[in-house]
Amino acid sequence: MLALLPRRFFRRAASWMALLAVSASLGAPSARADDYPSRPIHIIVPYSAGGSSDAPMRVIAQQMAQQMGQAIVIENKPGQGAMIGAEYVARSAPDGYTLLLASNPQAISATLYSRLNFDPVADFAAISLFGREPGVLVVNPKMPVRSVQEFIDYVKARPGKIDYASSGNGSAQHLFTAMFLSAAGLQMMHIPYRGSAQAVTDVVAGQVMVAMPGLAAMMPHIREKRLIPLAVTGDKRSPLLPDVPTLAESGFPGFSAYVWSGLVAPKGTPPAIIERLNRELKKAMESETVKAYMNNASVEIITNTPAEFQAFFQEEKERDAKVIKEAGLKID
Repeated sequence: MLALLPRRFFRRAASWMALLAVSASLGAPSARADDYPSRPIHIIVPYSAGGSSDAPMRVIAQQMAQQMGQAIVIENKPGQGAMIGAEYVARSAPDGYTLLLASNPQAISATLYSRLNFDPVADFAAISLFGREPGVLVVNPKMPVRSVQEFIDYVKARPGKIDYASSGNGSAQHLFTAMFLSAAGLQMMHIPYRGSAQAVTDVVAGQVMVAMPGLAAMMPHIREKRLIPLAVTGDKRSPLLPDVPTLAESGFPGFSAYVWSGLVAPKGTPPAIIERLNRELKKAMESETVKAYMNNASVEIITNTPAEFQAFFQEEKERDAKVIKEAGLKID
């Protein structure tokens, strides 16, 4: 019977089948986005559990889970300057079920590490920023300076003889300080630590005289006069230290640097899923629970569109690359 059908029938049928196949493939991402999420979402935190980045993400994830009616699981994958967790997500399926807590180290590591098997910026689809805090230039009280200008004069008179601490080579603290030293024309010795806690402990003890850590964690030491704040790195004064100037006010116009956090997905995640996650993250940041937590943690809430975050991510990478090259930093 089939042999009696004209050839044009088969040609037409083949054309319709091809058209249906194309339509199905084009519609697949939208269909998946419509019922997203249909199973638990995993957010990879590339730092140890209980740290300053881990805790806010858990509060935010819990709020998002309530909104979306689906569990969100936090997994900690620390190591290699946050690159172990980042690579894990970069190589995960781009389906919206494996996300990454992104922060400064990703933009920094894109240039700092010469042998990465992935691109810490280009291999991700941005969702949104959700928080930031400025750094603060602090000194041990034994250092006889109480302003940025006094600090500059003191260090210039002792080139290469004053140490500064950071949470590690290529950390945000390291780069913020390097940016400032370059702008001020200062020479100091860098003492890298394995984390911020020990670095700050030694500055408080007077083993090292200077550091530029995140502001929030420094407030107890500043209140107790164990550390003296000279300036903050943000583009405006912090409400926590209204009498402490910015570096921009202290002779370095345009200086602005923040420790920031955001959420990203693997490159290729359907735009509809990215937009859904962006809406849910923004909604979570507007909730009273999350706002109260971030306020208590002294972290400024800041959200944006996926396109804005992607552009910010690239700008951070380019700025950090310039600082890294000027400072001669490299990790193989």
